[in-house]
This record gives sequence, C-alpha cells and structure tokens, in this order.
Amino acid sequence: MEPISHILIVDDDREIRSLLADYLSNNGYLAHSAEDGRTMWKSLEDASIDLIVLDLNLPGEDGLTLCRNLRAKSQMPVIMLTARSEPLDRILGLEMGADDYLPKPFEPRELLARIRSVLRRSQALPPNHADLSAERLQFSGWTLDLTARHLLSPEQVIVMLSGAEFRLLKIFLEHPNRVLNRDQLLNMTQGRDADPFDRSIDIQISRLRQKLGEDARSPQIIKTVRNGGYVLAVTVQAKSAQ
Repeated sequence: MEPISHILIVDDDREIRSLLADYLSNNGYLAHSAEDGRTMWKSLEDASIDLIVLDLNLPGEDGLTLCRNLRAKSQMPVIMLTARSEPLDRILGLEMGADDYLPKPFEPRELLARIRSVLRRSQALPPNHADLSAERLQFSGWTLDLTARHLLSPEQVIVMLSGAEFRLLKIFLEHPNRVLNRDQLLNMTQGRDADPFDRSIDIQISRLRQKLGEDARSPQIIKTVRNGGYVLAVTVQAKSAQ
C-alpha cells in the first residue's frame, strides 16, 4: 500500500481551509491547515508535509514571500492559490518557485487533479543533493552566486543571466552527473509539462553554453545525451558565506 500524502493548506479563509481539508481527506489525503505564515512554519516542523497549497493573499508575509523563503530551504512542491487573475501574478508565483498556480474561484476537483499531477512529477524527479545553505556553487572555474544571481567567469568577470537561465543552471548544478530529460527540466524550472514541439529548454541550454564559452559542437560542461536529455558533466563544490 502506498503511503498517504500529507497536504498543508495555507489560507486565511477558515471556510476554504475547512472545505479543502474535508475534500482532500475524502479523497485519500491527510490534510493539515494553517492560517498564515507563522502557523505554516510550525506545521512544517510538526508534520511531514508532502505538498503545500498556498494562498497568495495572506496577512503578514504573503504567499510569494513564503514561497521564496521555502524555496531557499526545500524543494517541497507548492501549488499557489490567488483571487487575482492577472498573468503577472502567475509569472511571479512561478518565479518564486511555485510548481503550479490556480486562480480563485476554482473547482476542488481541479485542485485535486493538480495535486496528483504535481506529486507524480515531484516523485519522479531525481533527489536534490545540493547543500541548501550554500551561497555559491563552483564548477570548472566558474561560480554561480545564488545571492546575487549572476555567474562569475574563471577570469572573475560577471556574466549576467536571465531568470530562466539562472534557474536552469542552478538545477544542473544541484544534480551534477545526472541525466535530466526535457520533461524533468521543464518541471523543475517552470512547473509544467513539455509538449512534443516545445524546444524552450534546448534554446536556453544553447544560450547557457554560449555564456560558458562552450564549443557548440563538443560541449564539455553541459553535454547532450542522445535520446536521454542533458547532463552537467563536471564536479560541483558548494561554498557558504565565511
């Protein structure tokens, strides 16, 4: 028998918390609830949570801030809820590390489907072996500064990265010498599945190779694995602040 997944619902609306907790419990999940960031962190200390359903509009620390702070410590899946419908809110949520996004009002069945999908994706991904206290990741003479969010060349020249390039390189550095396919890379960087004609990952990797000074015909850092995906084929060292 598969273990029961624990879902934490973080929403300041008591009625929504109660409704979702009952619905998820009736569908085979163990539901926990929290009304704000303080009680969210306490719930994470008290229980082994597998996924968080996080409202964007919370008193005190909002959902974007909580998601960003959570991502600094954990890769726990997050589905963000919001009453806002602007595309910018969805982009900000994904930028902060949310795995999926659902605007209110929504059907509980849709949330359930998204929870199942995100859990399946997260369980299929390779484990993150990176030191989460690290502020810099060093590889082949290069340094990715996780605080300043830029790349430092072996000659100590700053190389600016787009948000997408930064996330993609960080994923590779967190999973060195592991083959990652396009679906996994899209899931980990953008929280979505690939379609057969989606070449966005290939384009981003091409740009990363250019910034790393790689020979496109024979790259040595990010290598292509035929019928497999891509692999960061170098050693990575994590460095914390002194």
